[in-house]
Amino acid sequence: MDDYYFMLVVKPSAHIELFSDFLVDVVPVGFEEIDDGFIIRSEESLETISWGIEQFAQALQNALGEVIDLELTLTKEKNNDWIAQYQNAISPIEIAPFYIHPTWEAPKEGMLNIAIDPALAFGTGHHPTTASCLRAVGSYVKAGDYVVDVGCGSGILAMAALRKGAIVDACDTDPLSVENAAGNALANGLVYQRLWEGSIQETDGMYDVIVANIVADVLVFIASDLKKRLREGGVMILSGIMDKYEDKVLRAYKTYTLSERIVENEWVTLVLTK
Repeated sequence: MDDYYFMLVVKPSAHIELFSDFLVDVVPVGFEEIDDGFIIRSEESLETISWGIEQFAQALQNALGEVIDLELTLTKEKNNDWIAQYQNAISPIEIAPFYIHPTWEAPKEGMLNIAIDPALAFGTGHHPTTASCLRAVGSYVKAGDYVVDVGCGSGILAMAALRKGAIVDACDTDPLSVENAAGNALANGLVYQRLWEGSIQETDGMYDVIVANIVADVLVFIASDLKKRLREGGVMILSGIMDKYEDKVLRAYKTYTLSERIVENEWVTLVLTK
């Protein structure tokens, strides 16, 4: 271990979810999500990544025609106990009937436990969209249901469905996410029916529940593919939606009934019934 490491704090003024997608693609060491941005740590220089983020912000401004303020802070830190400090800052969360905890914390009796470490940029239940999806999975998924988690990331929502006794498929277009989801399931003693790299178009399965915690534009883009795979009377749990884009998503699924709307801060999760 080197004596020092580099820390880059990234705070965009808007479109945090798009910056997150960008960082997943370009940051080889993973990153920590914070309330208003991200923290990247590495023993290698982060100057190139910092420059890339600046270029992405500029390209995003040009594409959207709006101003996006970007605060970047790059520092050199002593490499002593930042991992321990980070672990101490991550607390278990309880979203009935689930208890999401890092592996260094004990499971909770009487809950459906999911152990997952926040080592990379994958869901651990702390982000509002993940938390609200967990609530929806807890309410709508039943034992024996066929469920698919589209854009599974860490696999946390797929594992929640498995804990409820569902038969679960999961997919993600990011190979690192697929690898992470596979490892997390193994660590929890859970088995997907199928896990693949790609999206919903690559299955001919029919599902009782479809979970997609992505971003609004992607939910609109793949709407027809999602709808093809949902059984009559099935439930669609859609999340990753900022409130200002909610109407756009609802228009893409206008033939479905809105059963529940879960709001946390500026994030919306929609539960739709076919």
